[in-house]
Order: sequence, then structure tokens, then C-alpha cells
Amino acid sequence: MLTFHFTDTDIARVRVARRPDPLWELLLSLHLVGGQDGSVVFGPWKRQVRSRLSAPVRMLFDLAPPRGYSADFLTPALDEDGLDAAIDTVLSTPRRRLRRDVGRLAAARCPGTWTRSLAEGDSGTLRRLGGALRGYFAVALRPHWARIRTAFDTDRALRTRAVADGGVEGMLATLHPDLRWRSGLLTMASSYDRDIHLDGRGVLLLPSFFCWQAPITLRDPGLPPVIVHPIAHDLGWSRTDAESVHGQRESLRTLLGRTRADLLTVLASGGGSTGQLAERLVVSPATVSHHTAALRDSGLIVTRRRGPAVHHSATPLGEALVDGRRSLPPS
Repeated sequence: MLTFHFTDTDIARVRVARRPDPLWELLLSLHLVGGQDGSVVFGPWKRQVRSRLSAPVRMLFDLAPPRGYSADFLTPALDEDGLDAAIDTVLSTPRRRLRRDVGRLAAARCPGTWTRSLAEGDSGTLRRLGGALRGYFAVALRPHWARIRTAFDTDRALRTRAVADGGVEGMLATLHPDLRWRSGLLTMASSYDRDIHLDGRGVLLLPSFFCWQAPITLRDPGLPPVIVHPIAHDLGWSRTDAESVHGQRESLRTLLGRTRADLLTVLASGGGSTGQLAERLVVSPATVSHHTAALRDSGLIVTRRRGPAVHHSATPLGEALVDGRRSLPPS
């Protein structure tokens, strides 16, 4: 458990980022591309990115594995806007900090041998790193940056309204289900225990498109405090119009299984009785009853009796899963 200790001065210095941070989005998107999480929301995008990554860009996964520690120096506190300025800041990281962060990576796993020269601040290795960061951003993030910015702005507006309704403390209390606010303490689930005393520095809240499920922060408590948290997504955000129907159907099948996904799709288009659904899907009524029970328990459909028969229909949540153009709340 991580515990952030707030003074009155820290509460006054809580702020929400004005724009998406390109390096945090880059880092957290690497976690998704390199792992198995988020297949429903990010599956089509991950397949696109994986098919286009060049060998030099893959060096980044040594610094940002899908689980565990990622190098803190990849996400410096930024005052300037723009990717180039952000990457220049990364490449000017002091050698002492490079050694420390690479050492932390090496303690948990065996990163590529190239990281040894990175830890020594080798100029050629740093240039390769800069090229890899720019190359990855061009493939994975730049085509979607307008959508990322729109989602970010929507979430930032929610935080602004929360402050207006309940003050900064009210906003902290409703920021994310995994964050708990009580009497000057903000706790965050973590694999290790640590107390972070803000000591008047305040904290930056950073809505992130590629932050998945749980908030995240830097490992080093001496760095400028930041809490990165997930935002809402349009389920079909990365698909072209031609890909939307097929891609959403495959995502649903990955999540629910083929029969339940097809059943939910039918119910979202108007519903039906057990017999009608069995005839339409070419399965037995017993099979329909089994799967509708599971969908009902998950809150995706409702069942109502109509005379001697029962009628099943999708709930708003079920419709949102079928219709990838609709937004879901943050996970």
C-alpha cells in the first residue's frame, strides 16, 4: 500500500495536468503492447502496433516491461509542451540517475546488454534511445493523438466539476475506486508498502489514456509527486469504419466467449424470448438459458416474463459493450 501524506499546503497545491503527457502515454502504452492486459479496449490497436514495430524500437521494452518497475527517467516532470522537448529531457538525464534506474531494472530481471552502456551515459546509445522513442511514438501514438487529447480533456473537465462541487478533497475522494482519501491521507494499492510525505510539494494528477485499470506513480519518492490515473474509453477508438463491426465482434468473443457474445449482440438489437434466441443462434433452448443466466448475473441483460414466455433484452451496459462507439466509465 502506498500512502500519500497531505498537509493543508499540499491540498492547496493539488493540480490537474493541462494536457496529456507524451512520455507517460508512451510508457504506459508500451506496458500494454508488451503484455496481455486490456484486450477488449486495446486489442485492435495492439495488433496494429505490434505488426509495425521495427527492431530498433523494441529496445524500449527493456526499459518498460509490462509488469514491475519501469525506468523512472523515461517520464520526467515536464514544463514544456511537445514530444521533442520531452525526449531531449530524457536524453539529458544525469549519469547517476541512469545508473540507479538501470540498476533497479537489472535487480528485477535481465534487461538487454545495451542497457549497460546506457547506464554509463554513452552518447551513441542515448541517440539510439531517442530514435526509438520517436519511432515508437510515430507508429503507436501519433495517429491517435487527437482522440487521446479529446478523452483527456473530457476527464479533466470532470475533475474541474468535482472541485467545484466538493472542493479538492471531494475531488480526491472520487478520483478512482483504487484511491482512498481520509483525513489527509490518500492510499493507493501497491505490491509494496511506502509512505510518501509530500511536504508542501503538492501533487500533479495526470489523466492518462493508456493507464489501465489502476493508478500509478513513480517509484522514487524524491521525484516530483505525480498520480497517473485511467480515463474513459470509446471501445472502438482505434478502428476504422471498415474494421469496427468485425473488430468489436471479435473483441466481444474474446471477452465473453463466442456464444455469449453472439447472444448479447442479438439482444442489443431488440431482444427476444428463449425460443426465438435458440432458433436464431441455432442452439438449444437449454443452451440459451445457461448463457442468459450468466449474462444476467453480470448485469449485461435483463429478463422479464411476458405471459407464458420470458423476454430477454440488453441493459445499457450490455449495449455499450456491443456498440463500440459508446463510452464506458474508467475501469
